[in-house]
Amino acid sequence: MSASPKPSVSRRSLLGGVAGAAGAVALGTPSSASAASRRRIPLTREEHRVVIVGSGFGGGVTALRFAQAGVPSLVLERGIRWPTGPNAETFPHATSPDKRMFWLGSRVSIFGIPVPGFEESYTGLLQVIGGDGMDMICAAGVGGGSLVYQGMTLQPTEALFNASMPAQLDYARMNSVYYPRVASMLKLQAAPDELINSKTYNPSRIFARNVGRAGCELSKIPMPIDWDFALRELKGEMKPSYTNGDCSLGVNNGGKHTVDVTYIAAAEATGLAKVATQHNVTDVALAPDGRWEVRVDRINTDGTVAEHKIITAQALVMAAGTANTTRLLMRAQAKNLIPDLPDGLGTNWGSNGDRIYVWTDFWDDFGTPQGGPVVYGSKEWGDPAAANTVIQASLPPLPANLRSTMLVGYGISQGRGQFRYDSAKDDAILHWAAGSDDALYRKIDARVRKIAGPLSTLTDTTAAYPSTWHPLGGASMGIVCDLAGRVQGHRGLYVLDGALMPGTTAACNPSMTIAAVAERATDELIAQDAGTVF
Repeated sequence: MSASPKPSVSRRSLLGGVAGAAGAVALGTPSSASAASRRRIPLTREEHRVVIVGSGFGGGVTALRFAQAGVPSLVLERGIRWPTGPNAETFPHATSPDKRMFWLGSRVSIFGIPVPGFEESYTGLLQVIGGDGMDMICAAGVGGGSLVYQGMTLQPTEALFNASMPAQLDYARMNSVYYPRVASMLKLQAAPDELINSKTYNPSRIFARNVGRAGCELSKIPMPIDWDFALRELKGEMKPSYTNGDCSLGVNNGGKHTVDVTYIAAAEATGLAKVATQHNVTDVALAPDGRWEVRVDRINTDGTVAEHKIITAQALVMAAGTANTTRLLMRAQAKNLIPDLPDGLGTNWGSNGDRIYVWTDFWDDFGTPQGGPVVYGSKEWGDPAAANTVIQASLPPLPANLRSTMLVGYGISQGRGQFRYDSAKDDAILHWAAGSDDALYRKIDARVRKIAGPLSTLTDTTAAYPSTWHPLGGASMGIVCDLAGRVQGHRGLYVLDGALMPGTTAACNPSMTIAAVAERATDELIAQDAGTVF
């Protein structure tokens, strides 16, 4: 997506890179050009009816539904397109990382030692946004977090939903209209038994067996994947991508129904939605005439600025992902670019309870390579106070057999962090108190250890590196926005992404609920705001 107050620099390793990510955008000007050269960069102006910042789930839903209603929009995406197809080499490989892996300015280090291979600046897939006590991992590119997320597409039960979300959202209607609409767009399928019973899916079968032994519930996880692609890999019709687990940084062979090939493609096909890639938003502001002003750097893939733009619009939809939507709005608040933003901006942030474990077993041999991305999960959803989900996610194809695989857990988190604007950095920094979600973590940890069994060892990578691939909140409904994403007191300003969520999506991967809430919101905005506000 698009946005940037000064790119964040990652200080740690990307442990647990097989989980998922939602959202995308950075903050800060990526160019290191001199003041003299910056003066030579051209400045252009544009006017549009609606500008959408970000092309992930929230932005994709909004662009499509607005276009279908006859409302044109410009979608600003800071990253590039990542086209796939059989035997493509579009995405980087986790076992041979290169410049494509990280967004401009990101640098990875382990124990303070820089990891080589990322010296060349590039508009890559992932950005690690550092916080005080918790880091957030965000995606960049057309499709946002859907490019790299594992794809778990889970709908919470009514009890879990009502325990986490505002009751006025009306679960009955979400269940009958909006969740099914998302499922249809993403073409959800569970993995076929023919694939699960193949050689490289042994970790999935071991997980299923252990879940049964532990007396826990087992279910196949709905995935936005055409599994025929994986079956064709088994037949040798294309090189491995699913069947060797080489899909944690995007699926090169295709068949994954990401936002770029579903919502965004359908929106563009109408002729009313235009996606502008490599458009990095640096500021958003309220113009003197009451319209919205978006300040953008059009960048090259090395981060140098080719053009400055000032884009005005009747309506501005912030869908840059939790971290970057919140940071852009807080920067606008601090610099009085948008006066009188709600006091609750930057609060009610949650990690969705993310935990990522390396599961090592010297009795069972998981083997290598391991098929992916996700087949089975175990849901403990009876009691909203203790609800959590555990899934098995395979390791990328490693040169040696480590007798390990991955387990990922998440639940209804209660801990909440807060962004605070730092004038010295000209950025809003997340502050997360240690121990904020320890009660939930203990529940997830107990379940994971019960499933793994007594002959296993578990390495909690999230404890070693406090981070989340599923940041939520910062501009939450009921605090900053109404249920349709309207920012309180600001006509024509909307938030329609993970920042709108109340810090959790009810023991589920966030993507489906973010998309379903955006589907509901756009129905209301088309009915009530289109033609009047914009």
